[in-house]
Amino acid sequence: MGKATRAALGETLIELADSGLDVMAVDADLAGSTTTAKFGAVYPQRLVEVGVAEQNMVAVAAGLSLAGKVVFTGSFAVFGTGRAYDQIRNTVCYNDLNVKLAPTHAGVTVGPDGGSHQMLEDIALMRVLPRMRVLVPADWRAAKAALRLAAETPGPFYIRLGRVEAPKIYGADERFEAGGAKVLRPGSDVTLVACGVEVNAALEAAHALSEQGVSAEVIDAFSIKPLDVATILESAAKTKAVVTCEEHNIIGGLGSAVAEALSEGQPCRLARVGVKDCFGQSGSPDELLRYFELDGPAIVKAALCVQTVS
Repeated sequence: MGKATRAALGETLIELADSGLDVMAVDADLAGSTTTAKFGAVYPQRLVEVGVAEQNMVAVAAGLSLAGKVVFTGSFAVFGTGRAYDQIRNTVCYNDLNVKLAPTHAGVTVGPDGGSHQMLEDIALMRVLPRMRVLVPADWRAAKAALRLAAETPGPFYIRLGRVEAPKIYGADERFEAGGAKVLRPGSDVTLVACGVEVNAALEAAHALSEQGVSAEVIDAFSIKPLDVATILESAAKTKAVVTCEEHNIIGGLGSAVAEALSEGQPCRLARVGVKDCFGQSGSPDELLRYFELDGPAIVKAALCVQTVS
């Protein structure tokens, strides 16, 4: 087992500051959970704690960015996007400020905290905003790369981080770019487009499908906005069948982004593996992935269905 993607935040901020980047963080009473506290322990003057005040968190980050700082916000995804949406839209994005939203605890793998804390709508909320880039890393190394990419690229970013440990997928030297995707496994019969923790589930499903004679291509769509449309359309043209896999509501997230791209450039059969327009529940991460049909067997089922129909 690897590390949780949230573990990348504090460590990467320290590395960025060590490298000379004028980086700061603003958190809303969750610095221990988001790991920005690690950054604050090394650079105490660069972490601003605003308390349980997410709207103020984003507003303070916006002000610091206007002073020339590269600013990251913490908090949990449900609070860092939902409570502060007006400030994100009208202050950060409208003015194209250099603020990077990097909340943690997204998706059902938050676990026992339950539906009130399991943010399943954040990708939809963020990708609809003009000027916002949306990255969803699959493992700890991808998260570190995404955070560094956001820090080095001017303008607003949303980096979705999780609580649960994620298996290692990438090596230390893997490079990422906004608008890119990674073909992790070539295939010819069905395309599995995944993001976040679902990338590992898609790889597991691809292995299981191969034992049934089905060749699955696995794409890590770590950049949901901008989306790597060219890579997805090229794969869809080959397989004629696509399954999207996300730890998010099927409405407005990766599945919607891929459906939009396919409808315009390569119409084909599509199935969406994700949370079916409902709130989360309390349980262990593995229990919830099974319950909401987000695990490898659920992806296999969807792939066999869409591949047979096509």
